[in-house]
Amino acid sequence: MANFKRILLAADFSETSACAVEHAVLMAKTFDAALHVLHVVENEVPAMMDGLSYLPANFFEEIEKQAAEQLEQVISREDRDKLSVTLVMRRGASFLEIIRYAREQKMDLIVLGTHGRGALAHVLLGSVAEKVVRKAPCAVLTVRHPKHEFVMP
Repeated sequence: MANFKRILLAADFSETSACAVEHAVLMAKTFDAALHVLHVVENEVPAMMDGLSYLPANFFEEIEKQAAEQLEQVISREDRDKLSVTLVMRRGASFLEIIRYAREQKMDLIVLGTHGRGALAHVLLGSVAEKVVRKAPCAVLTVRHPKHEFVMP
């Protein structure tokens, strides 16, 4: 039987990510594991900003500030009192930073939500979850939001 002592939760603050939080917290409690919560701020400029000739000097700093505030809210105070929780924020490509962090910290399990995009969106955008599953140095649990219909690619 698996013995997960170091669990990485990749959090993007979506509804699907909230479902992954529930699973990660339950796993951490069950296995008495340390829980690391990682949020990655993408370096890419949002598509809607492509047409702008400039970005404010503190564009990414503001995004990181807002993300840090959200990251503090991912795990409830009650659960944080019961678990060993480490909050981490990185900047880069989500799937790369998740894999890097898992390797650096010798994680036993990665938990993340999967959005179940349609076939065209999947082909055009790829899937962070799929890339993590393929390249992760440890076991990966992907969690789908229970209300989102599965769409065959």
